[in-house]
Amino acid sequence: MSKEKTTTPLSGYIVLIIFLALTLISLYMLITKDSPIYVLGIIIAVALFPGFVLVNPNSSKVLLLFGKYVGTIKENGFYWVLPFYTKKSISLRASNFDSERLKVNDKLGNPIMISTILVWRVTDTFMAAFEVDDYKNFVRVQTDAAVRKLASMYPYDNFADEGHTEDITLRSSVNEVSVALEKEVQERLSMAGIEVLEARIGYLAYAQEIANAMLKRQQATAIVAARHKIVEGAVSMVEMAIDQLGKKNIVDLDDERKAAMVSNLMVVLCSDKDASPVVNAGTLNH
Repeated sequence: MSKEKTTTPLSGYIVLIIFLALTLISLYMLITKDSPIYVLGIIIAVALFPGFVLVNPNSSKVLLLFGKYVGTIKENGFYWVLPFYTKKSISLRASNFDSERLKVNDKLGNPIMISTILVWRVTDTFMAAFEVDDYKNFVRVQTDAAVRKLASMYPYDNFADEGHTEDITLRSSVNEVSVALEKEVQERLSMAGIEVLEARIGYLAYAQEIANAMLKRQQATAIVAARHKIVEGAVSMVEMAIDQLGKKNIVDLDDERKAAMVSNLMVVLCSDKDASPVVNAGTLNH
């Protein structure tokens, strides 16, 4: 449970007036009366000065009294606290963290380069100040650890030809991966009183040593898929052509001539180059 205590100290403007009045009166009496006793007033005024605290919007001051936690000032303004207090500033603003590109292995063991973009802010100043040594460095280290774990849970891409089919992949399932990453990072940073506002993959690519091979593989997969579609379309067109010729009695083809026609049409339709037509001015036999 949170041990944070929000406190509102004295207004700094009231104490500032007292400080100025005490300083001016002591100086005046010291000059006019020439008595050392008025030096005490100046000493008291100087002792009051370190107690002034300025808290900017979306900032906070954690107060310690000889090592004991006193409270946190979260409301912006000008305040005065006991000069013996130790004051530690902690920002409550949202912060961005763009991690370095890490080289990790995905679920299939392929080396990949990955980085994350994290948006976070401190919600519990006590935990951020005292539960961890340095909360900013804690964010960096734990985010890198979460990214490494996430990368090992999912493959970079699907490889259906090898029997590896996954519902979630790092490349295509952006929303699902971001949700999983945000949950993983939040679990790690909760002990530091930090709220994760957004976590997503900032950079994703194969490592350099396998990037060219994987690119060729993707190109080959795309070519095979395209050829598969072309063949399906060509078979449908040949079947339609033979059916239409038979129904309209345009020409009577036996099995041998149908086979020759199918062969010619498949060559024309499936070729990756334009066919050079040959005009037959004779009979069907020549």
